[in-house]
Amino acid sequence: MKKILVLVSFLTIYHSLFAQPKKIIADKIIAQVGDKIILRSEIINAISDYKRQGQDAQLPPNPECSFLEGQLIQKALVLQAEKDSLTVTEEEIDNMLDNQIRQFIQAYGSKEALEEISGRTVYQLKDDFKESFKERKLADQMRAKIVDNIKITPNEVRAYFAKIPTDSLPYYESEVEVSQIVSIPKANKDVEDYVIKQMYDYKRQVESGQKKFEAIAKLVSEDPGSKDNGGQYNLNRNDSKQWDPAFFSAAFKLKEGQISPVIRSKFGFHIIQMVSRSGDDIVIRHILRIPPITEDEIKLSVNKLDSVRAQLVAGVLPFGAAVKKYSDADDKDFTGGRLQARDGSSYLTIDELDKDMVIAIKDMKVGQYSKPQTYEDRGVKKVRVVFLKTRTAAHRESIQEDYNKIAQRALEIKKQETLERWFKEHMPNYYITIDKEFADCSSLGEWWKYASNR
Repeated sequence: MKKILVLVSFLTIYHSLFAQPKKIIADKIIAQVGDKIILRSEIINAISDYKRQGQDAQLPPNPECSFLEGQLIQKALVLQAEKDSLTVTEEEIDNMLDNQIRQFIQAYGSKEALEEISGRTVYQLKDDFKESFKERKLADQMRAKIVDNIKITPNEVRAYFAKIPTDSLPYYESEVEVSQIVSIPKANKDVEDYVIKQMYDYKRQVESGQKKFEAIAKLVSEDPGSKDNGGQYNLNRNDSKQWDPAFFSAAFKLKEGQISPVIRSKFGFHIIQMVSRSGDDIVIRHILRIPPITEDEIKLSVNKLDSVRAQLVAGVLPFGAAVKKYSDADDKDFTGGRLQARDGSSYLTIDELDKDMVIAIKDMKVGQYSKPQTYEDRGVKKVRVVFLKTRTAAHRESIQEDYNKIAQRALEIKKQETLERWFKEHMPNYYITIDKEFADCSSLGEWWKYASNR
């Protein structure tokens, strides 16, 4: 059951997107938990979606058995959630559905492409997914209720670690914890005025019919994420936190076909064209121009951070206070200047750092601050001071150096064992049936014990 629990949430995400809405002759009920039935098509479609996403290597042996067990787990959790009066609001389901549809639209390029591929409208897709998303949410809530209060003690962590054979301990590459204070040089007013004038000229050319907006975007836009696509983005009103506020607000004020005045964002200057609108979803094109920064502006930022560094080194300014007061980074209030790894932790391997950062910390000692370093971030020139908090050498896992990682693994195992005990205790309370064709599935042994048709 340990590995199968990871399939639970996956199974409920896809009904399948690509399965056509026609009756499948071979479909039938292959299992039931309480009043929750499981169809053959659900298992087949889930496995097909797993393969379609290129995850064939991740499939467990006898995938039909494993995916069926995942669904049995899902249904049992949902039944208990209903019994315990756990609830999911319509708003929560709607938000989950909107997020999923946006992911599909992003993957296939447009709402029209999604509807053509799936053979259903967006509204039909939402209706198809609604019940499975509700079940997923209820199952998640029930699982959380079972394991969220599980804690682990230092003695349990040490006992868990002691049982791991030395030759099975993971090997870690060198890792660092680094933080930064960022200063973004500002272009001088004359340069900004020149760029703004150019942008209004592009707007005039499009509105007069002289040129196509997307053609100008491909030629002059400095947004690498949309330039090759004619500056196009799909936006949803609920995604405001993912976008620059000025850009996002200006985009939603436009009518179809309308082009905005020049908008200043943290990235530079934009003009935005509304392509289409459907409820809270819009398709826009934009052109981004970044006013060039001269050496004079860069020098101002260097001097500013030189002064900040001097205070840090002298110990008269705490690093956190320096970040809050002087850093221009958007996420400084949430991270305190700390860089995060892909998994959200503060420990980064060298390949997770940008090349300029690697150079900056190469000869630094733990606890030191770098001199102001000029670097480029998504086309924008910036200056930063880097603080090296920790550095570990490549090593075999040890309780002294990797306690937090070991504790997290031990905690997850304890939660998993708690879940397994919970299922063994509650299985006798459920009406369970499983089709005879799955009689050879060894992973379903516990479920077969309590199946009424065993």
